[in-house]
Amino acid sequence: MIEIKGLKKSFGDITAVASLSLEIPTGSIFGLVGTNGAGKSTLLRIMAGIYRPDEGTVTIDGAPVYENMDIKRNLFYISDDVYYFRSANMEEMRAYYKCLYPDFSDTVFAGLAKAFDLDVKRRIATFSKGMTRQAMLIFAFASQARYLLLDETFDGLDPVMRQAVKKLLSIGVSDHNVTPIIASHSLRELEDICDRVGLLHKGGMVLDMDVESMETGMHKVQCAFAEEAQREWFDDIDILSFENRGRLCTMVAAGDEAKIMAAIQARKPQFAERIPLTLEELFVSKMEGIGYEIKDLLV
Repeated sequence: MIEIKGLKKSFGDITAVASLSLEIPTGSIFGLVGTNGAGKSTLLRIMAGIYRPDEGTVTIDGAPVYENMDIKRNLFYISDDVYYFRSANMEEMRAYYKCLYPDFSDTVFAGLAKAFDLDVKRRIATFSKGMTRQAMLIFAFASQARYLLLDETFDGLDPVMRQAVKKLLSIGVSDHNVTPIIASHSLRELEDICDRVGLLHKGGMVLDMDVESMETGMHKVQCAFAEEAQREWFDDIDILSFENRGRLCTMVAAGDEAKIMAAIQARKPQFAERIPLTLEELFVSKMEGIGYEIKDLLV
């Protein structure tokens, strides 16, 4: 388990992480979402033991991360700006990582390189952005690290490769108890893979929610009436967002689905149906419900 308590980190006058506390259970996939400058990359670097926090603690399996090589051998961090020796090929980087990770698996390395169709003798500097991401993910899984810290890991991957990486992460969790923490700008990239998602804004955790509980506790309903619908008609429903286009309205409400639908039916709609919510819509609705400006939080 990763435990973060009262974390603060500043760079001069800029506060990158402010009073942040968070727990990430082992064997789950945690998505970290936020805009540029929200503190995602800084938080991952603190979790990786690269930055020393100004205040607070970060522990993994009960031990502090910073300057703790035993813990770092169970971490693999892939930054947004991927690092590798500029003249090296994958075979040479494999030898480097074998020195850092005692349990590094040559079998996993060879199998994934073949699956991703990457030439291990080719210089990584000649790879495309997506190929470089693939190479780093191969090193991450071959390292046998139990915690993967991934910054914008889907950036540069084509749709087919994104699905392949998601499947690989899911297998790592289910078969090897790996815990990926994935930072991304896009909720759409995370919605079909993450167990929990946290929204970071101005260095603080605005929301940290279990995806399944969000889906069961919030409902999107589209309905039409003989006249233009008014939000005031539904004061007995906990409405998080309400959009009206003439006689057609779409709302997101929290609470019991049966009670929500009964309240709508009481207004005698011409039709009313529950439709699926995307993870982005869930977060947008939650943020609207607590008064945050969505345009400043999501891209």
